[in-house]
Amino acid sequence: MRAVLSPKDSDYHSHARAWADEAPDPLEAPELYDGIRVKRLIAYGIDFIIISLLLVAAWVIGSIFAIITLGLLFPILVMAAFVLPFAYHILQLGGASNATVGMRIMNLRVVAWNGHRPSYPQAAFQILLFFGSISIATPLVLALSFFNARGRCLHDFLAGTVTINDLHLDRLRAPREV
Repeated sequence: MRAVLSPKDSDYHSHARAWADEAPDPLEAPELYDGIRVKRLIAYGIDFIIISLLLVAAWVIGSIFAIITLGLLFPILVMAAFVLPFAYHILQLGGASNATVGMRIMNLRVVAWNGHRPSYPQAAFQILLFFGSISIATPLVLALSFFNARGRCLHDFLAGTVTINDLHLDRLRAPREV
């Protein structure tokens, strides 16, 4: 069983939470946070490549249609370039897997601070904070993660989320709610 259940798990719908109260302390469950900073960077690199490929494909296809319409579709194409990264992250973080493709490859998962799966509004808030923070102070986005044992960044604190290693941890699971 996983610390946070996935739709593949047989009792996915019967467990709504990964843990009972707040996120486990790193001293009590270090395996949740082991190597989290490096894994997050690699996961973001993978997601960046995927988003870039999606944007190139959208621009190639969109440009053909924009030329056919004598440029009328170029504004929509420009908007799509801004919307695609947000949609990519929000739909995956708020969805059933609670992780982007890069995060899944690196065995990471985003969980709300109280153990619940993040909702779409919470995922949207986190992504808006993330993109806002990297646009203002790119190298400082990870700085806060070095000052807390869970490796949480500023956008994680403000959105009430924590990124964890997706492991098989029965001892952290919240008791079943009846």
